[in-house]
Amino acid sequence: LKMFVLNTEIMVRINGHGHLLPEPNQIPGFMKKKEVFWISEDKKFMHQKAWQRPIDHPSYFLEDRLVWQKHHHIQHEVIITLSQLYCNGLPKSLAYDVIRFQNDFQAEIQSQYPENFTCGFTVNPSYTVSALKEIERCVQNLGLSVLCLPTHFLNKKGEWLSIGNEKADPIFQLADKYELAVQIHPYDAPKMIPLSNRYWRFHLIWMCAQTADAHHMISSRGIDQEFNKIRYCFAHGSQFTQASYGRRVQGFKGRPDIFENAHSPEENVLSKNIFFDTLVHDVLTMQLLIDRCGSSQVVAGLDNPYPLGEMDSVQGSYPGKVIFDAEIHGIITQEEKKAIWKDNVERWLGKTIK
Repeated sequence: LKMFVLNTEIMVRINGHGHLLPEPNQIPGFMKKKEVFWISEDKKFMHQKAWQRPIDHPSYFLEDRLVWQKHHHIQHEVIITLSQLYCNGLPKSLAYDVIRFQNDFQAEIQSQYPENFTCGFTVNPSYTVSALKEIERCVQNLGLSVLCLPTHFLNKKGEWLSIGNEKADPIFQLADKYELAVQIHPYDAPKMIPLSNRYWRFHLIWMCAQTADAHHMISSRGIDQEFNKIRYCFAHGSQFTQASYGRRVQGFKGRPDIFENAHSPEENVLSKNIFFDTLVHDVLTMQLLIDRCGSSQVVAGLDNPYPLGEMDSVQGSYPGKVIFDAEIHGIITQEEKKAIWKDNVERWLGKTIK
């Protein structure tokens, strides 16, 4: 019944958080030679050095994605940079080559299928000059307008910094000049935290903490207010941000010595240029997100085709499930649901999807 109602209701659906893989033969040979990233010829696994993960749905690739979109009545998707290619720790020249390939790939997808996709691009914040040049290239030459940033990056000293660190300010300054949409996404938690990856703990727990940490740093420093022409979106609902709000307020008030010249969490809880996607997986967390930030700041995000995305290949899941559940539980109205699927995504992107 849910699938029938979801797929036959007349409304525009824009997915604000999706991913695409290049075909194996599109990936430059140097990326496999350097063990940065490659895809097996049978398209069953993606690889990095000693790491691999299964490619468990055909819609990771373009032609099958177009079929998947039509089947699920999704008119448009924002394609986010692969977090596996944030290039943390790579030498400057190699990082630039990898990022340039990735951004060119995304730009080609957007150019060929503008009615289906808005594509993002990325930079490595550790190499500021190169990052700024790449932003200029992607915006002016490639026509891209969604900057995808990691929650944390590895600097030249081998230290992990939040994207809210002062080192990244020139990037936000240039993004503000171009009035870009910015998407902030976690990755590389196993490199930051010396724990074994038992029970997928880094994807299920630590990545949520990474996003909340990035939001905490950005909001405490007032980056969203200083660079207020940017529209920020935090992946996966930044659900630990929502749960830790009261604790952050208590800490701010209880230890003012630690927060000298910082902004209170209460200042930006209803900020109109901070958005969160819907990929929180359960209706109670969705209710907290709506109650905390307001439905106007929530955008549809599926994180497809990954199994942690809302995919019908996962038992009990389907694209848009948490949005549907929120409506039937009375958390959002039908009009709010339509805005989450379309109007809010367009406000974050700063453009109308036709």
